[in-house]
Amino acid sequence: MTALSPAALSLRGVSASYGGAAVLRDIDTDIPSGALSAVVGPNGAGKSTLIKAALGLVPSSRGTVRFLGQPLARVRHRVAYVPQQDAVAKDFPITAVQVVEMGRYPHRGWFRRLRAADDEAVADAMADAGVSDLARMPLDELSGGQRQRVFLARALAQHADVLILDEPFTAVDTRTEAALLGILRGLCDGGKSVIAVHHDLRTVSERFDHATLLAGTVLASGPAREVLTSAHLERAYGIPLAASRAET
Repeated sequence: MTALSPAALSLRGVSASYGGAAVLRDIDTDIPSGALSAVVGPNGAGKSTLIKAALGLVPSSRGTVRFLGQPLARVRHRVAYVPQQDAVAKDFPITAVQVVEMGRYPHRGWFRRLRAADDEAVADAMADAGVSDLARMPLDELSGGQRQRVFLARALAQHADVLILDEPFTAVDTRTEAALLGILRGLCDGGKSVIAVHHDLRTVSERFDHATLLAGTVLASGPAREVLTSAHLERAYGIPLAASRAET
């Protein structure tokens, strides 16, 4: 993020609760544009709640949210979201290519036919995500890793400026994770912004530009290696935890 570019995501005083219990308290943070950014923290820290509150998928009790300097309603078509795998109905009667085509709806509308340019965007996204050969496969016949690639392709087809992914590497093997990280890095190198909830601290430290460490509130936010220090991690997890440790 430069002085002239607004943050990909900016939160000020954001709080959110589930069932009357506070999950997030007074969140103040800026996640930079043009960067591969991670949201990390222990179980129950509010990682998924943070991005869902930002996207309006769960209500926030107070605070303001801006994407690219604007309220979400003004830039919704520029923001793509890939949910956790367990949030997706695996037996929904739809093919892989139909999932990816959904990425074009913010531009075309739900009830308008896709045009040649949309078909090209879908084909390019599936090729980039390595799922072209799965186009006609039913979603419920795909492996976890294949489904994750398909939903990433949907986000790529949207041509969004900000991609938000909730645990994108769950149920994928090491090779697939490396391939997906390569795709995400390429997007950031091209000026896009990627924000991912992730649990593997070693991967975040080695591969991500920026990290936000949560434990109900923001404990640290900045360059990944500066955030994932032993002192910060001990404060977040409540036990001594080496900065290079992979599992949370």
